[in-house]
Parts: sequence; structure tokens; C-alpha cells
Amino acid sequence: MATWLVVGLGNPGSTYAHNRHNIGAMVVQELVKRGSSPLKPRRMLKAETAEVRLGPGGFGVPSNDSQAVVLATTRMYMNLSGIPTRNLLASQKIKPDHLIVIHDELDLDLGQLRVKFGGGDNGHNGLKSIRAQGGTGEYFRVRIGVGRPSGCIDVSKWVLTDFRKDEREQVSDMVTRGADAVESLINEGLDVTQGKFNS
Repeated sequence: MATWLVVGLGNPGSTYAHNRHNIGAMVVQELVKRGSSPLKPRRMLKAETAEVRLGPGGFGVPSNDSQAVVLATTRMYMNLSGIPTRNLLASQKIKPDHLIVIHDELDLDLGQLRVKFGGGDNGHNGLKSIRAQGGTGEYFRVRIGVGRPSGCIDVSKWVLTDFRKDEREQVSDMVTRGADAVESLINEGLDVTQGKFNS
């Protein structure tokens, strides 16, 4: 059985793939590349998963003290994220304190990243669903800034817009840093990771 479950939040399907709301799923795709193990559909669990090993050298690098990690994206919409997350935790017999959820954060500017354990849901529908289904908010979060919209743009519409062309280089950097933060969190713990990445 796996030691850790890493879930990147987002909406399923190509229509949403490059939305601000999907940056969590983008980070999981980066981790999948590093682990050289493609995501496979798990229809009964309402998710796509890849099973990889992570050691001090990174994902997929052989090591005697590597840990088993399940990387996952959901096959349900954001406001139902708790269902596949609950299913995956149960199927792998993983407790919430070994769950890492990667998600977009409106209250952080694009380019900012924060790692924390526990806390509120801050209006995020994916986090609300995970709490409702799992009965707890006590898990690790990698929060990636997408910024708030200016003017009168509705927040719910904003998160479903694609990143602009002039933002894509910064987004690519954030995806890389988000993946690095996940590796650090598993290998080095929360305090070290916060010191490295909380900008």
C-alpha cells in the first residue's frame, strides 16, 4: 500500500485543462512526468492515478528508503472532489495526515505559493467537498496563487478562465515549484518545506 496520496484538484476534460482552477491538476501532471508512470483511469474510484516511488533523489530515482506515493486527479467536477478523494484514501488505507491536496488559491497572487497543514476552506468548493466527505480539514495543502480578478469579474467565472499568454511562463514556473514542494513535503517535512517555499 502507498504511504502518501497526492491529489491535484481541477475539473475533468480538455475544456478545463488550462483553467486557473486546474493548476493543482497541472502540478500532478508534472509529478507524473517525473515519476515516469502515466495516469490510469480508476473508474470505480472516480479518479486517475499513478503509483510511483519517491526517495531523496526525487520521483522514480531508485533508493532503499523510497516511499510509495499515489498521484491522482479526479474524474468529477471540483465541487465533488471529496468523493474521489475519500475513495482513494479508503482504497489505499491512507489517513488524512498523509494526504496532500494541491489547489488554486485566490488570496495569493500569481507566482506565490504556500504550504500548510489543516485550516479552513476559504470558500474553495473542492476543499469544502473534501471536508464534507472526509469529516476533516486536517491534511496538507499546497496552495498555488491564481490571484483575484480585477473590476466586476465574477470569481466563479474567473477561476474557469485560461491563464493568459503573458502569464504562461510564470505558470510553468509555479507548476515546477509546486511539484518541488510536494517532493520536499514528503521527504523533508512541513517545517523545512515552509522555509523553502512559503513566499
